[in-house]
Amino acid sequence: MRIPPRISAIGSIAALAATLLVGGPVAAAGAAPANHAPTASLTVAVKAVGNVCYSALPPQAHDTLDLIESGGPFPYDQDGTVFRNREGVLPGQSSGYYHEYTVITPGSPTRGARRIVTGQRVQEDYYTADHYASFRLVNHGC
Repeated sequence: MRIPPRISAIGSIAALAATLLVGGPVAAAGAAPANHAPTASLTVAVKAVGNVCYSALPPQAHDTLDLIESGGPFPYDQDGTVFRNREGVLPGQSSGYYHEYTVITPGSPTRGARRIVTGQRVQEDYYTADHYASFRLVNHGC
């Protein structure tokens, strides 16, 4: 069973504390993207990615997000593996920053095209229905 890196609350708290103590940039969720190269800060630049309300996702995506939050078990061996962002659609980050999970497609004999890709921030979840051609950042507040 793979556990997403963001499940580690202690690591997130330590990163936040270090950022605050050093005086580095901290942006709240939904804040404007930073105008610098990606760093280990808590700012995530979302440029070419749309948004989608959590309530607008298919029920299977809700199931996948619930599994991610609970740490699994996941239906496919590939779930929880590193997503390399080869397409370059998501904001550039270091290797290992993103992880992918299958959103089951009813009636499909394969994994299908739907995925949730998570970043390391809490609720940094991207949904794709077209196998990485486009992504939408999930807004968990609507």
